[in-house]
Parts: sequence; structure tokens; C-alpha cells
Amino acid sequence: MDESDNYLQMSGIQHFSFCRRQWALIHLEQQWDENLRTAEGKLDHQRCHDEVQTERRAGLLVTRGMRVVSHRLRLAGNCDVVEFRADEKGISLRNTPGRWQPMPVEYKHGHSKETDADRLQLCAQAMALEEMLVCDIPQGALFYWETRRREIVPLTEELRRKTQRLADEMNGYFARGYTPKVRPGKHCNACSLKDLCLPALYQRADAIAYLREHLDEALQEETP
Repeated sequence: MDESDNYLQMSGIQHFSFCRRQWALIHLEQQWDENLRTAEGKLDHQRCHDEVQTERRAGLLVTRGMRVVSHRLRLAGNCDVVEFRADEKGISLRNTPGRWQPMPVEYKHGHSKETDADRLQLCAQAMALEEMLVCDIPQGALFYWETRRREIVPLTEELRRKTQRLADEMNGYFARGYTPKVRPGKHCNACSLKDLCLPALYQRADAIAYLREHLDEALQEETP
């Protein structure tokens, strides 16, 4: 069996960045709850992968569903799209004349976000491609179905360091089998696992435990 068969799913870094507990519920405890947002997201990705595997145009090769592996990140997955553009400074490809510069393109439902969750997944794909193809990839792209716009993402050293740090943290959680406790926030409203995670219930339980602990302390202090 290939070592990469035991690597974590690359797409999980997006979940992990959004909420570490959500990632653990999905990837450690195998829990999932479909909602409109996730169903529409699946349909969007099917549009990418159901088309022809490789498309050729003048100065452009488009490959869909390409499997990528990063031994550095210990992550594996599939790119929605990898574009290879003709570039004299690029790399050579088997059975394809010329030199080419690769760029991953990830398709997402909705619109661009303030957080780096989507950008981290894209960066992980690029880092995997760099390992596999022995090249440098300075940028990638995110395409959002809701706005029908492409966001060019510079793959900065800061973003790469953050990607590596989160990948290491994910692998550490997985090795320990650790599911973080609930940390309720605004992001809970957009979570497909909201009903499974039960943030309101856990928050109430934590509050009750806190009150009991301090009540016990107060009683102990009053006891002669």
C-alpha cells in the first residue's frame, strides 16, 4: 500500500481552518449532516469533474480531477482544475511539447470570504503540485459560482507557513484521536453540523459545570 493512502484529506484543511471541532466530527468521528449549502457545493464540484478529463486550447492545457499528494504536509486529494499555460520558464510535460506553468483552480460555492479557509486549501494543492512536478507555483485561483468571478490568490510565504502549521496540527489531532470542545461563535450559524455539534447545549452544560464548581468551592470555604 502506498504511504499516501494513509494521508489525511487535503480538503479537510478548509474545514480545520473554519472550525477544528467541525473537522474532527467529520474526519475523526465520521459524522456528516447534509444541508442546502453542502448539497449545492457537491453539485458545483460535479460540474468540474464530469466534463472531459483534459482540455487543450492554444497555449493552455486544462486538467480536471488531478490527484495530488504532499509528503511534506502529509495530505492527499484532488484538484478541481489544474491549468497549464505555455511559458518558456515552465516545466516539461510527458508527451506534450513545449514548457508549461501549472496553476491550481479550486471551485467553491458562494462568494469570496474574509477568512483564509479556501485559500489554505488552494495553497495546499499548490504545495503538493510543487513537490510532484518539481517547480514553483506563485499563484492559484478560486472560482466562486455565486459571483461567477475568479479570485487570483498569491501564494505568499506567510500563507505557506500557515498551511504547513495547520497541516501539522491536523495530523497531530488525528494521531491523538482528539476532538476539540465546543467554542460557540458566529461561524456556528453557517455550519452544516450545527445540530450534531449542539453548540448551545454544550455552552449551557459548560455554564452549569462552572457554577457547580464555584458553588462547591464556596461551600467548602464556609465549612468550619
